[in-house]
Amino acid sequence: MPPIILMNDPRVVDIPVHDCGEALVDLRNLPFVDVDDRLADPAGAYAQLREGVAWRLARAARLLPEGLRLLITEGYRPLELQIKYFDAYAAELRRAHPDWSDDHLHRQTSRSLSPPEVGPHVAGAAVDITLCTTTGAELDLGTPVNASPEESDGACYTENERISDAARRNRRTLNAALSTAGLVNYPTEWWHWSYGDRYWALATDAPTAHYGPVAYRV
Repeated sequence: MPPIILMNDPRVVDIPVHDCGEALVDLRNLPFVDVDDRLADPAGAYAQLREGVAWRLARAARLLPEGLRLLITEGYRPLELQIKYFDAYAAELRRAHPDWSDDHLHRQTSRSLSPPEVGPHVAGAAVDITLCTTTGAELDLGTPVNASPEESDGACYTENERISDAARRNRRTLNAALSTAGLVNYPTEWWHWSYGDRYWALATDAPTAHYGPVAYRV
């Protein structure tokens, strides 16, 4: 497997953004996905996503085998929340590894959380997503959504082989639908998929990203 390019890599950070100005849409109003409320906020920001990403999810939903649906746990994430998450994870790693340099700490934090200044969720371009049945039962994809490398012993990495055969099949089903619809995966998180952000631009050789940080207003 080739080395994983992390979100803090200059090849990602240096990609220019020409924001197309596309609106956020509320996924809870769309019939082709289910939206979980485990990360719900009072304003409903978690359920927002850029329109172009949402319609690519619609295509992915049509590609799933009968009886399965896409289950969204989080879309848009306000900048202040991304900063909070990033700083908290960095502090956790610092406590465990006080000898790490600041640069290494930043890189290791970027395995699971994007630096706020380049965050796909902050742009409304990324979605954390898994699979469920039409009756709402969540499928096994090897780890819980948002499991860190430490708590999952690396099983959160998309290509990790230390998961069950059933979980591996479910990941392949999810990957096939979303990649065919034009989204790209962040390889350290099987559940994180995006379109139009800097990481997508790097993965697809696009000259610019379509979406930059956006503010959500109720």
